[in-house]
Amino acid sequence: MSPRKRTLTIPEPEFQALVQEALDGLPDEYAKRITNVAVVVEDEPSPEVLADLEMDEDEDLLGLYQGLSIDKESFFQSGGQLPAKISIYRGPILRLCRTKQEVVQEVRDTVVHEIGHHFGFDDDEMPY
Repeated sequence: MSPRKRTLTIPEPEFQALVQEALDGLPDEYAKRITNVAVVVEDEPSPEVLADLEMDEDEDLLGLYQGLSIDKESFFQSGGQLPAKISIYRGPILRLCRTKQEVVQEVRDTVVHEIGHHFGFDDDEMPY
């Protein structure tokens, strides 16, 4: 996949700091329950991820939750399951936003949205 042109540039370390700020801003009752969730920043979703989600390469995916949501976890699950993972995709967010303030808000919204999946919410049940 060839990278698409960005109109806004935020260095990766600064973008990662925005993701961490979004995580730090979570209410305590949620923050305590995501300690076993890996949150990573990736530049772009892989072609395999887009194919799995039946998305075209020209569609932008801002974030992705991979794992078993809390409401589906069970004591009786077989062991060896990987921990849940949230990917926040820097490239699509930067292409979507025009200002740094928009990036800050979109990162926050995307982090909250993906964490919502960890708690078992569907897209139409998200709080915004």
